[in-house]
Amino acid sequence: MTATLARDPQQPARISSRLDDILSERGIAPDTAAQEPTPEPVTALELAEARIPARYRHALADHPQVTAWADGIARAGRPGPAGAPGIAEGPSLRIVGPTGTGKTHQAYGAIRSLLAAGVRLRWEAVTAADLYARLRPRPGFDNERDLQSLMRCPLLLLDDLGAAKTSEWTEELTYRMINHRYEHLRPTLVTSNLTTDALRTALGDRVASRLAQMTEPVTLAGPDRRRTRPAV
Repeated sequence: MTATLARDPQQPARISSRLDDILSERGIAPDTAAQEPTPEPVTALELAEARIPARYRHALADHPQVTAWADGIARAGRPGPAGAPGIAEGPSLRIVGPTGTGKTHQAYGAIRSLLAAGVRLRWEAVTAADLYARLRPRPGFDNERDLQSLMRCPLLLLDDLGAAKTSEWTEELTYRMINHRYEHLRPTLVTSNLTTDALRTALGDRVASRLAQMTEPVTLAGPDRRRTRPAV
């Protein structure tokens, strides 16, 4: 003989009624749906912090030429789909000075200024030495595709140009990168310890000539801040 368990059809209603009573006792309306907390909007600057090296994550651009450049780029940006300005064609900066005078700090500060101003910004940052290592031909890697991405990036920070060991291959690669950005007026931040004449010797006249025309020079001076300890 098989026993059959009969379900009480009124049981769900009684459970629901009991839950309503408990909610009412606690001052909660039974028909109030649970509300998920509204997440705080994440700004472009906050998103970029994961890509900015830790040492420059809070960098502030305070050199007048650098802040003026960032303001001009922000004002010239074309409005995007959401109304925020994007990077348009514009001038470039070449920040030059001895080691430790804050060139990279100013460059990352300029990027952070643009992001803080609400500019919709796709950007890349790479040292010249890392650029050559990244694009060196090797099996299974499409270095041409990577180079094209860097050339077409709306804003590029090319750090420590002229510091890496050079060859005919690095000179040609640097020329292609600089020439494309020169021809298409893509804003570029270049930092270097070398003057234009020294860059001409290191990277060739074609690169130095284009850099001289496409960039506004910003010269930093002073002692090596990495070697200077604050007074106690």
